[in-house]
Formats: sequence, structure tokens, C-alpha cells
Amino acid sequence: MLAVAASASASPAHAQETRAAYLRLFDQNGDGRVSEQEYVDRLSAGFLAMDRDHDGTLQPSELPGGRGRAVSLDGHQDNLRRQFRKLDRDGDHLLNAAELTQPPR
Repeated sequence: MLAVAASASASPAHAQETRAAYLRLFDQNGDGRVSEQEYVDRLSAGFLAMDRDHDGTLQPSELPGGRGRAVSLDGHQDNLRRQFRKLDRDGDHLLNAAELTQPPR
């Protein structure tokens, strides 16, 4: 019951600021929008950190749990570009805070 009361008190202004803060994590040039390259760069950072041998491929031993199929950086980034295009609902090749934080479709 307390959790319901707490979530009900969250204001739309707080939600908007949270979205804006998330956008700033991606927005490298500070223009208030996220380009495809900014999106790919931000979401590739985790891949690069996990690639211990820096060969551009996450081997099963480098993946969480130490198993799974190998994943190349190129394949990972191609997938990110597809995700970006799905999020870009207005087709302007940029993401605003609302687009960036929307659920995928």
C-alpha cells in the first residue's frame, strides 16, 4: 500500500526531469537530441568494457554467466541501429527524451 502511495505522489515534472537526465547520458554534443551515432556509442560502451581481449568479439567466456553465442561488435552495433530506427517514431533521425525512454515496439 505504501508503494502505491509513493508512486502516486510522483509528479509529471519529476518524470520529465528523469527522462531529460537519461537523455543527457547519450547526448554527447549537448543539443538536447540523440543522434544514431550517439546512441550507438553510448550503448557500445558496455560491450567494449566486456571485451577483455579487445578483439571486437565477445566470446562466451566474456559474456555474463560465461556462456552463450559469440557476439561481434559489428553485429551488436547493427542491432543498436535497428533499435534506434524503431525508437525514432517521428522519422527525423534523432531521438528526443520521450522517444529515447519509450518502451520498444
